[in-house]
Amino acid sequence: MTRIYFNDVVTRDGFQIEPNFIPTDDKIKLVDELSQCGFAKIEVTSFTSPKAIPMLRDAEEVMGRITRVPGVEYTVLVPNLRGAERAFESRADEFNLVMSASETHNLANLRMGREKSFAGLAEVIQYVDGRTPINVSLSTAFGCPMEGDVPQSVVENLVQRFADLGIRGVSICDTTGMAHPAQVATMANDLQKKFSDLQLTFHFHNTRGMGLANLLAAVQSGITRFDGSLGGLGGCPYAPGASGNISSEDAVHMLDAMGYDTGINISKLIDLARELPLIVGHPVPGQVAKAGSSCTLHPAPAYVAELR
Repeated sequence: MTRIYFNDVVTRDGFQIEPNFIPTDDKIKLVDELSQCGFAKIEVTSFTSPKAIPMLRDAEEVMGRITRVPGVEYTVLVPNLRGAERAFESRADEFNLVMSASETHNLANLRMGREKSFAGLAEVIQYVDGRTPINVSLSTAFGCPMEGDVPQSVVENLVQRFADLGIRGVSICDTTGMAHPAQVATMANDLQKKFSDLQLTFHFHNTRGMGLANLLAAVQSGITRFDGSLGGLGGCPYAPGASGNISSEDAVHMLDAMGYDTGINISKLIDLARELPLIVGHPVPGQVAKAGSSCTLHPAPAYVAELR
């Protein structure tokens, strides 16, 4: 059966919008525990200005103290040249650059138009000059909460322009949970045909309850790399009512049950997901940690024996 590769983003995408600062020691411990679960990548933190994202102001310390496990790539978000300079010192295995496919979302989220964002990211790519692999995440690739549909041609044009700059991979992000399975299948099939040399990752949010359905549509279309977040933490501030990213443990549990090879120890992951509410101080959206694996059996009520 096909091997599926997962990247967990909880300590970056999940923690960056938490209302209370997660202690540095807790972040390091969580990354170290995730490293033992079998993830292909862990997006550890962001080298954005501490003023912009104070929750991740400890990026250097976290990257400096985590225990790196062979076979796991430790990736970081890099917003600009200054972030790239800081990230080099952290010895990250991959830089993740971000912009939106939607002009309005890019203006709202990054305070600049798409062309200015592209120029800034191209500058980062030129500065890195192949020393560290680069992935570009295209937000709102399936729809914008302010503009509506984002034409697939817009997404493909941006992917081509970045591919021409020599990046390793692209993440196609359903930032606000507007995608549906048929749309995902079309996008997945077309991108694989046109960009077979790129490492393609799909990133889904569960804003409208379609996250796992969209992931399955992508898997069945041949996509093998996905982002997820422990407990389903995260979310976009421009998606009212957003419940966050797809839950890593929910996604892995589903694929394991279907016979896919995720390389992830689901028992360890569920145990870790059950610890997460204690770390963040509130319940989290993930379901499997609450209900347990479908392989976990329970004793029948006493009266059943009398009825046999």
